Amino acid sequence: MERQVIYADLNLSRDSGLESSSAPQMIFLRQKLSIEETSMDVPESRNETTERPALLKCPTNWHPFQDKCLFFYNSYKHWNESLADCSTKESSLLLIQDNEELRLIQNLIDSGGIIFWIGLNFSLPEENWKWINGSFLSSEILPITGVAGENNCVSISKTQMLSEPCDSENKWICQKNLKPVRNIVKK
Repeated sequence: MERQVIYADLNLSRDSGLESSSAPQMIFLRQKLSIEETSMDVPESRNETTERPALLKCPTNWHPFQDKCLFFYNSYKHWNESLADCSTKESSLLLIQDNEELRLIQNLIDSGGIIFWIGLNFSLPEENWKWINGSFLSSEILPITGVAGENNCVSISKTQMLSEPCDSENKWICQKNLKPVRNIVKK
């Protein structure tokens, strides 16, 4: 009689109790070998790993926001100094994707008179607003109040995005982009 090999993918629920054992699991598959009523127990030993997403936490004093952590600085610096400060903390000046994200961040700002540097400045060769990641701003999506010109950078307040000289001193917002971290658990 010829032996056949059958492969199967098993999806076990968390309630199965198999996760708690550190030894490989023996799983018996029932296999029909012919039209007759002959069957055989086939032991299969599997040592599997699964990936589970870990809980993401922001560093101390950073605020969780969507897939980022934000830090609102209370001291004042020029735009370039703010950019460098974020970099030393393995982060960047804030990048804003759209009006919805802008509105949500502005809701986190306490007062209308406080402004914060973000990662957007005027790029002279292109004569356009450029994010620190190299992409260009679509002014229809995020309108900026003020002059678009050489040595101007963008800050945000509770109510608007403002163009002002990069050597002005403002508070600033750093961001850390979070990526899912997976724990590999051996079964």
